[in-house]
Amino acid sequence: MVPSNFGYSLREAGHHFRRNWTTVLGAIVTIFLSLFIIGLFILGSVMINSMLGGVEDSLTIQAFLSDNADQSAIDAFQDEIEGWDSVESVTYKSKDEALEEYRTSMSNRNASDAVAALDGENPLPASLVIRLTDPQEVQATAQRIVDDPAFAEIRDGASDPSTDPSEDVLYGQGTVERLLEFTNYIRIGAVILVALLTFVAFVFINNTIRLAITARRREIAIMRLVGASNGFIRGPFVMEGTLEALIAALLAIAALAGGLNVVMPVLARNLSFLSFEVPPTMLYATFGVLLVIGIVIGLFGSAIAMRRYLKV
Repeated sequence: MVPSNFGYSLREAGHHFRRNWTTVLGAIVTIFLSLFIIGLFILGSVMINSMLGGVEDSLTIQAFLSDNADQSAIDAFQDEIEGWDSVESVTYKSKDEALEEYRTSMSNRNASDAVAALDGENPLPASLVIRLTDPQEVQATAQRIVDDPAFAEIRDGASDPSTDPSEDVLYGQGTVERLLEFTNYIRIGAVILVALLTFVAFVFINNTIRLAITARRREIAIMRLVGASNGFIRGPFVMEGTLEALIAALLAIAALAGGLNVVMPVLARNLSFLSFEVPPTMLYATFGVLLVIGIVIGLFGSAIAMRRYLKV
């Protein structure tokens, strides 16, 4: 949709910018705000997904084993699980390792006193720690372990038939489900908001070009009378819409880049336990997306306004 009379279209767009600067400024500001919020939400979603992704990646399933379980049966079940498509790795954690992990992870005086009160006894069971290739598969994989006959023979509650097998397979039930549900909502919400804001910017460009067409109807009629082609008449309007959207996109990119340089160090300093890092490739990709969205909005918004409201 590049005008064939590029130089003329550029000059005419510049003249219209000067003559109707308030209308043009309103269009640029509105599109800038839309693109800025789009970029802000994209980058915010990247940071949230990064934080949630770190939590998701740390999700594991622990299958607790009976103290009397035969080691060869445990090894066979471990080999079986490692062959499942949803499983990345399986690690055997002995009773001593479980106690040491408890001691280090709960390194306060009460935990030390509790361990000392055991008087050499270790009530913690051995377990298989299962890490998954896809955290979304955690519930299905846990249920598969519970239903496996081989696990029924080696699980911690195997000696008591009344014990529910699911009690010996833990993965943070409830919390994990809410986390995965929240993650999905964030991703869906990002797509919906980006689409909505793009549509808002598109409509505003369309309306701005319609106003420009209305203000120049007499000039357009004269151009038609002297034999100007459709492309010659359309050129300045398409150029105007594209320039407005392009300027707005560049302003949005500059505002986002400046905002990140100011806000990110503050967040990192005050919330050091969370990761707010945005990969450079994702940052540049976001800027590229905003630029493309701006150009597309300008081109197609202008073209549709011309098609519907300029009868040539």
